[in-house]
Amino acid sequence: MGRTVLPFSRVLEQEVQEWRKFRRGLRKEDQQFLDRLFEEARLHVQAGVYASRPWPFETVLISILLEHEKALVEMRSKLRALEEKSEGEIFLSKG
Repeated sequence: MGRTVLPFSRVLEQEVQEWRKFRRGLRKEDQQFLDRLFEEARLHVQAGVYASRPWPFETVLISILLEHEKALVEMRSKLRALEEKSEGEIFLSKG
């Protein structure tokens, strides 16, 4: 008889539980950041279902990295807009 494959949401929760001792060893403020990382992974549960990788933590890490990449792209875009606005203001003040 074959093995039952757990839903990825349950696999993710197991990963969170396995990192519980590590979390307890962190400073209070760092515990919040770790919690946020796992929350980012939860945003991609459906993709984890499709991936069905032999090592589920790979999927968790890629999900977290994906959210970080999205945040970086958004921040770069905002920074570029601020730089362009600043350059325009400097140009206008010199004119």
